[in-house]
Amino acid sequence: MSELNPKLHDIYDEVLRRNPGEAEFHQAVFEVLSSLGPVVSKHPQYVDSAVIRRMCEPERQIIFRVPWLDDNGNVQINRGFRVEFNSALGPYKGGLRFHPSVYLGIIKFLGFEQIFKNSLTGLPIGGGKGGSDFDPKGRSDNEIMRFCQSFMTELYRHLGEYTDVPAGDIGVGGREIGYLFGQYKRITNRYESGVLTGKGLTWGGSQVRTEATGYGAVFFADEILKTAKDSFEGKRAVVSGSGNVAIYAIEKIHQLGGTVVACSDSSGYIVDEKGIDLELLKEIKEVKRERIEAYATTRGGTTQFVNGGSIWDVPCQIAVPSATQNELDGSHAATLAQNGCKIVAEGANMPCTPEAVKLFTEAGVTVAPGKAANAGGVATSALEMQQNASRDSWSFEYTEQRLAAIMQSIHHRCLVTADEYGAPGNYVVGANIAGFIQVADAMTALGLI
Repeated sequence: MSELNPKLHDIYDEVLRRNPGEAEFHQAVFEVLSSLGPVVSKHPQYVDSAVIRRMCEPERQIIFRVPWLDDNGNVQINRGFRVEFNSALGPYKGGLRFHPSVYLGIIKFLGFEQIFKNSLTGLPIGGGKGGSDFDPKGRSDNEIMRFCQSFMTELYRHLGEYTDVPAGDIGVGGREIGYLFGQYKRITNRYESGVLTGKGLTWGGSQVRTEATGYGAVFFADEILKTAKDSFEGKRAVVSGSGNVAIYAIEKIHQLGGTVVACSDSSGYIVDEKGIDLELLKEIKEVKRERIEAYATTRGGTTQFVNGGSIWDVPCQIAVPSATQNELDGSHAATLAQNGCKIVAEGANMPCTPEAVKLFTEAGVTVAPGKAANAGGVATSALEMQQNASRDSWSFEYTEQRLAAIMQSIHHRCLVTADEYGAPGNYVVGANIAGFIQVADAMTALGLI
């Protein structure tokens, strides 16, 4: 509590009291509030009008039962969630996560982060998040289809292109979005393309959406390097994870002249000193859906698979944590800093613990927070919504240019805002304050709702 402005203590206490046991949500709220001291000192109306208290309380929280039949004819029951957190800037926008770790606190943390992330894009989208404790791993396509259809049969009534627009997240890719959209279309009898993003290119999707989160994180890191009159050329990088975000972060780093030497999954990590073979990685993870160890077995040579352990033991100059929340703790941060890491660009949502961020800051390592660095995914989702609304389809090159421009704008806003509020070069502070002010001003303009 010592890191909070005294005016914000009561607000955080209220969050703890009203949301017991939701550790990830508490962490996300504290991280934002701890940046707002200079703001409330300069603009006390944000506290006096209770806009911060209202921002910490979701507008709507939806929890529902999801019954479905597995391939053996057994009834399975999962729990579905959608937290529609804030619509001051536009319709709720945020992904769906299918993973056994999902519970209300995870969804609220993700939805809260999404408010500020979406604000930073400069596009008219509010913040929300959803998902289920369903685990798609090991399930057949038919089982996933039946689950998605049951999930959407309840959720559809809360969605709409001007109301709430979900997308994918962990465990929800193009296959799942297809099943979800098909059921929405069937129930509503409307081909409302803008109600879901991350769709296939042949049925309303956008170029670059698949690549957007990974590309965006690297574009942001590239802007940090440019500010220091540097580049990715010749830089050694480590990217955790091996899913969508990680794969396309690796691709863009290689395109910009860097070399990614390690990536991971929940079983361990691989080190390939020649640089990750992206086509092989895509085949292993996206086509065959195998564990990361299969990469080392197939690649051979000096490629090494480490069972368990920490990928952050691998020396690098640029780290892109792209797996999940709180994957990089204080001890990992100390190792990275000692090994010469200079930039950490968060490809996942809140992958660095508060201890890690504090240690990086003290060690002079630049941290690009997820709400800024990984905003490329939702930004391109908003571009997909634009194309759906205008019945248009843009080229890959044009869409990537739009994405790069948005990431440059986010970087500029973070840098300028951090400087204005007395924290020059601190992207965490800059992102939190810039995202907050835009949403808070919109909430104030709309009245007490």
